[in-house]
Amino acid sequence: MIYVTGERVQAYQVRSAVFDTRWRGLDPAQVHDYLCRVADEMDRLHRELTTARTESERMRQALRQWQSRHNGCRRRGHDD
Repeated sequence: MIYVTGERVQAYQVRSAVFDTRWRGLDPAQVHDYLCRVADEMDRLHRELTTARTESERMRQALRQWQSRHNGCRRRGHDD
């Protein structure tokens, strides 16, 4: 597997990673299981990030609307 600097690693890339085998290397099943766990976590974090970005944008739009509606309002007691 080749990692190019600047590119984000995607979950499917982690799941499909292949490593060279050596006589006394790591247990391929354990490596595969670990990579699957990492990929699942990446998927979960990506979903959470998408949800957070959507909610953040919704809040920004609501704030802009609120500011537009209250732009001409003055605070009570400061109308002098």
